[in-house]
Amino acid sequence: MRPYNEKISIYHGMATTIAINFSGNFFPIFAITILGATNYQVGLINSLPPLMALLMTIPAAILLNRAHLQKKLVALSVLIARLMFLLIIALVYIPSQPTQAWAFLIIVALMNLPNTVANIGWQTFISSLVKESRRGTFFSDRNRLLTIVGLVSTLIIGIIMKDSSASVTAYQILFGIAFVFGLLEVYLLLKHDEQPMLSSEAFLKKKTMDWSIFKHKNYVSFLIAALFFNFAWQMAWGIFNIYHIRVVGATIFWVSMFSVGSMTAQFISFPLWRKWAEKRSNTLVFVWAVIGMATIPFLTVLSSNLFYITLIQTASGFFLAGIVLLLFNLLLEQSPEEVRTYCITTYNVLLSVVAVIAPQIGIWLLNQFGIEIAMYVNSIFRLSSAALFYFVYVKYAKRPTMAIHLK
Repeated sequence: MRPYNEKISIYHGMATTIAINFSGNFFPIFAITILGATNYQVGLINSLPPLMALLMTIPAAILLNRAHLQKKLVALSVLIARLMFLLIIALVYIPSQPTQAWAFLIIVALMNLPNTVANIGWQTFISSLVKESRRGTFFSDRNRLLTIVGLVSTLIIGIIMKDSSASVTAYQILFGIAFVFGLLEVYLLLKHDEQPMLSSEAFLKKKTMDWSIFKHKNYVSFLIAALFFNFAWQMAWGIFNIYHIRVVGATIFWVSMFSVGSMTAQFISFPLWRKWAEKRSNTLVFVWAVIGMATIPFLTVLSSNLFYITLIQTASGFFLAGIVLLLFNLLLEQSPEEVRTYCITTYNVLLSVVAVIAPQIGIWLLNQFGIEIAMYVNSIFRLSSAALFYFVYVKYAKRPTMAIHLK
């Protein structure tokens, strides 16, 4: 029988999935089709949020370390972030279209201040509620269930709004539904059964940063490899959005179908990735997933046929399932329990730096050399990140986590 907190976490994840599917998935097409965003502004959709996250990560860690109950702070952060959907709904009434596009970028950026607190808080929060022995099974089951919810909700959007890509009202409805499910997220977060680990006084005495985390070889090696992988992965996000909407001409229906194909593959493959990871290792199987992801940019630009692109996005979902399942498990696995909050915080800070830079480099490559060359370069970077993770596997896979003894 599944423990209470795991059940509530799954329900919360379902609400989050729907809120994101009805909002973030359609931000690029909304910006391009309704707000007239430029390529540079489309790139900023990916770069500005992590910039805000970078500014907020350290304050978020301090707030979370001093919070007597983390769930209350996480819930409040989610509520503030979801209220931003109401601002997005209203911004179309601004008279000037260029102003609308910049206002949208500002709102999306500001949304990530509370989102940063919520994301880091959830990672540390859930790691303390789920036993290490159950993490693989729990995250695999949770991801599969959330994928079903995401698949169904996205399919409904695609069918109902297939002819509404140029309709302002259609996007307002989407963002309004996202706001309602955001409120449900807050309610379900507060339903978790969290036990305070330390007294308020003890929390106040905790350090802002514990530099001893860099004494752990396994963690440092994982950190370097993960940051390079995320750079390679995120570098193409803006390019994909521009290719799908400007070059291929994808509508709301086809954007939904891309997501449906991806989520269907994720649903089918989550148990496979978990099984392979249990048989081999999280790191080695993650290498396989990254190699698969490295083929996607190259394959994408071979054709602009919408059915072909849907097929490629479906293949991407298969490998994405391994990335989603294993990367977070690797972070927890390589983060010593006594300093786990600091390890997760450091990872998120550095990840934000990467996420600010990577999409802009991708857009620069696109503007300088065209979409095809930019995609080919991205495939090479992704493949290189797989090689780096394989090096980490060979060097550290069979060794227990250890600390460097500084003289």
